[in-house]
Amino acid sequence: MKYLKTGLVALLLQFAIRQVCGQAIQTGDITGQIIDRTTKQAVPAATILITELKKGVVTDSAGKFSISQIPVGVYTLMVSSSGYQEKQITDVNVIRSKSNYLEIEIDESVHTLEEVAVRTYKYENNPRTPVSVYGFSREEISRNPGAQGDIFRAIGMLPGVAANGAEYSAIAVRGQGTRDNLYLVDDIPVSQVSHLEENGSGFNDPNGGRFSIFAPRVIDNAQFIGGGFGAEYGRKSSSVLNLGIKTGNPTDPFIDGQLDLLGFTVNYDGPSYVLKNTSLFVSARYQNFDPLVNLINRKDGGHPSYGDYIFKSVTELNKKNRLSAVAIFSPEIYTRDIENVKADTGLNYTLILDAKNTKDILGLSLRTLTGSRSYWKNILYFTRTKLNYSYGDSYPVVDKDGNLINKENVPYREDLQRIIYSEAELGYRSVFSASFKNNAKLTAGIDVARVALKNYRRLNAPDTLYSFGKNDLRPDPTQYYSVVEPQYYNADFDDANFNASAYIDYSTVLFKKLTVNAGGRYDYFGFSDEHTFSPRLSGSFLFNATNTINFATGIYYQDPIYSEIADQPATKKLKEQRTMQFIVGYRRYFSPNLKLTIEGWYKDLDKLIVRPVSGISEQINDGTGRAGGFDISVTRRLAKNFHGQLGYSLMKSKRNDHDGWGEYDFDFSQTHQANFLLAYNPNEHWILSTKFRYATGKPTSSYIIHYNVLNNPDYIRHSQELIGKNDLRMADFIVVDVRVDYRFKPRGFVPILFADIANINNRLNENRRIWNAIHGRTFVDGLAIFPTFGLKFEY
Repeated sequence: MKYLKTGLVALLLQFAIRQVCGQAIQTGDITGQIIDRTTKQAVPAATILITELKKGVVTDSAGKFSISQIPVGVYTLMVSSSGYQEKQITDVNVIRSKSNYLEIEIDESVHTLEEVAVRTYKYENNPRTPVSVYGFSREEISRNPGAQGDIFRAIGMLPGVAANGAEYSAIAVRGQGTRDNLYLVDDIPVSQVSHLEENGSGFNDPNGGRFSIFAPRVIDNAQFIGGGFGAEYGRKSSSVLNLGIKTGNPTDPFIDGQLDLLGFTVNYDGPSYVLKNTSLFVSARYQNFDPLVNLINRKDGGHPSYGDYIFKSVTELNKKNRLSAVAIFSPEIYTRDIENVKADTGLNYTLILDAKNTKDILGLSLRTLTGSRSYWKNILYFTRTKLNYSYGDSYPVVDKDGNLINKENVPYREDLQRIIYSEAELGYRSVFSASFKNNAKLTAGIDVARVALKNYRRLNAPDTLYSFGKNDLRPDPTQYYSVVEPQYYNADFDDANFNASAYIDYSTVLFKKLTVNAGGRYDYFGFSDEHTFSPRLSGSFLFNATNTINFATGIYYQDPIYSEIADQPATKKLKEQRTMQFIVGYRRYFSPNLKLTIEGWYKDLDKLIVRPVSGISEQINDGTGRAGGFDISVTRRLAKNFHGQLGYSLMKSKRNDHDGWGEYDFDFSQTHQANFLLAYNPNEHWILSTKFRYATGKPTSSYIIHYNVLNNPDYIRHSQELIGKNDLRMADFIVVDVRVDYRFKPRGFVPILFADIANINNRLNENRRIWNAIHGRTFVDGLAIFPTFGLKFEY
């Protein structure tokens, strides 16, 4: 209570002084600490320079620094130290009478900078990782045009990442699916990170969710690895996304937030005033889509809303121990009633839905400096996802042309399907990392987790499927539709098992030019009682300071999706899926801020989980596949008021489910992808940015139509018989996004107006084609223009 009272008094005094002084105080401070990224040790005698003011300081013996009396505004910092790569930090905001605290990690140099001082951005210039590593700062995520502050939408423009459309945020990387990526939130593995995943059939949506559970400016930094990652990362095979939640400012309190078309976000960033040496970051967001639905005239979409509530504390226990605590609570509600069905003039969505779900993440992390060049992380975590879905359907009566006969009286039933599902994981991770004077590094660790699954699923009446293929259940070959009986759909699963992993990575530098990273990973998966071993090898050869060749290869095993495990009959056990990867890349720095990367890759996929019969839960490990391509990216970091990125990907991905259809194009096999981003800051007030994305249309299947398959003139329904598997293409994906930010001159309160418009060209991009049995045609599932606008503020 003593600290709480002291803090409240300090805040009141601070506010009173600002009101009295008015505009007399126009400066703030920047303080912080410089840390070695590999060893987590303080870096003394490092230079920190504010480039716009040519003003700088040197860190003390504890790596700390303080720059005072800085005019309010937004600045760029350059951090340099002997034996380290130079690092540039952009968008450092100085607010009147406040101290902006920064903890900056820098990388050791592994070679002599002969030609140019290459500047490093978080995680990107590390010889121990493949070329396919990209870093995003808090401001870069927040200002990415069309992303609306969502980290997944920002990543969606990277080379090799498939474009899902303005409606979706989930990512599919290098010929694999949206469920094949590993997500870590402050070192906690998380499987559910999205809101509004479509689950109308009871099966996982291949397009993923619409929005992530992380509000704008919650993620402080993000590291994305598109493939070839080391043994420390496992249980997923496609990519790794490391997300770091903002750490609170230990010196001064900051409040920032956002009011927009969908709702609001408020963040607190500052001291706890309760516990000594403890900082807090607290975020609350609520989003309701009714205003947007009304604006774009999509009242048929229903009523989605969700919230995200995040808490993080960091306590410096002593000079060697840091304790972090994280808690995330993300509830969601989505309803669609008969009035929403009537608002759908095309009668495309007859579904009635009442869905409630929550996602919870809790974690404790203790980082201990065990020596001058080593540290030990111990993470205890709990994650849980709970779903409660009730599905119904409506039965519009139409004439022979598919027109609704009686709009006021549409028959419907609300209780056709019920899904009550939960997955809970209680886990412990222990990771030790040591760096040696010869530039060698060792990382070793263990992971243990108990996973509990519950799945209650009921179909209360037979369900008619008007889209079918040759393998689907049709006892009568003249019956041009299939029927799913409850016994093929119902599930009652309640079980728990343990997973365990052990891994080691060792990195060393040979001949002062060649960095070699070798490692291995052991995994045990309890639900299938399966043991696997995954060798990994990667490295880089430094021709000189500006030219690098990278390579990576390894075996990657992937767990079955938990919800699919809970779908299976008691006698069926899904096994691990296997991927072998080969990557070769080249990186060239033309200047400290201009970088070219080229990377070629190939994947061989085996034991893939496939569903032989549509609408039935049973799956088997009979699938095989292959994928390959190359990515090109040119990145210009922020300098002289503008930055940008240009990327191109060539990719092909083939699958074979061994079900009689033969080899086919995988759902996310989009041959050509091109992306372009440009952001310009003409002055201290305006930030203008635009983004262009193009991708070859997604694969879709050919079909023939059967008319009036029920032979009932009073209830006309048509059907679609698939005669090919992903043998056609949807229309190409083309999107132009635009964002404008206007920052008012900062005082104690900094308002920022913004408009962020995804798909400003208003093109209806296809995500998939869905058969409409009422009028006998497929319709495009997608979204055109998707605008948001509002006010951001900082105090």
